[in-house]
Amino acid sequence: MSVGRAVPPLLSAIELRHLRHAIAAADHHSFRKAADALRLKQSSLSRSIRELEVQLGVCLFERTRAGVRPTSAGVEFLRTARYVVEDCQTMITNAWSAGKGHAGQITIGFYSSLAGGNLRATVLEFNRRYPAVKLQLVEGTRQRLSKSLKSGILDIAIVGGEPNGLASETMALWSERIFVALPENHPLTKHEIVSWTDLKGETFLLSGHDPGPDVNDLLIAKLAAPGDHPTVITYDVSGPNIKGLVSGGLGVTLMSDACLGVAYEGVVYREARDGNGPNRIGYIAVWEKENANPALQSFLKLLRERYPIPTCNSL
Repeated sequence: MSVGRAVPPLLSAIELRHLRHAIAAADHHSFRKAADALRLKQSSLSRSIRELEVQLGVCLFERTRAGVRPTSAGVEFLRTARYVVEDCQTMITNAWSAGKGHAGQITIGFYSSLAGGNLRATVLEFNRRYPAVKLQLVEGTRQRLSKSLKSGILDIAIVGGEPNGLASETMALWSERIFVALPENHPLTKHEIVSWTDLKGETFLLSGHDPGPDVNDLLIAKLAAPGDHPTVITYDVSGPNIKGLVSGGLGVTLMSDACLGVAYEGVVYREARDGNGPNRIGYIAVWEKENANPALQSFLKLLRERYPIPTCNSL
């Protein structure tokens, strides 16, 4: 068969189906078997390959009674065609995954602890479900997280307390118990549970970083009385460094469940309670309504699954 063409064809003249048909014919060494594998009529596949050869201006296959085999031009063409088909499939899969939130990137802000607790478990579960999504974690103050959400640097933030204008959308998540961190030789370590009245007269060491201010508000609510305020010393250091000061006997501090994930030598934890039982800090997710990142929607879906809104059953 003689096929002639003066100049190479334009790329737009060749369709992806032409490449798939040629690859199948080469793999099966037969137009009939290739057509069966692709669930096509043999005449349709033969016509498609003939169209391709006309477009290229070269013969891709030698036809014999025993079947077909690529010509030298066909070998070269098929080598590249396989890469093109694979790259196109990858491109389609990646675009689909990104559109469905199965790929891409999400940036999550927080000021809790990743040592343990629900935040750590949620992040690990999201990474397991969506391994193709690049996960960025940003630790910062409440003020910094708020600015980053509004500027689009963050997709979502997990914070304690009330939203207070942090972002346009919020979702209630989990709550964590409050614990007192005590020096190991402190008399209160003899008790499994510490009441707030037991803590009167203690010196509280707090971090100036979040959630230190929230903890300070809790102290005031539990221990303050007219003319009597708890002694609070605030340090411009992170929570783990506060534990170091506690172990040195400089005072006590408060922290939530998540902060207990890493043991600190010389520090003992006891749950704080009042007459109503354990005290807890609630955590929420905050994000901007205009954020159209598909990966954010996947993360929100996971949050709704793990922390559904309680329903009230009427009798």
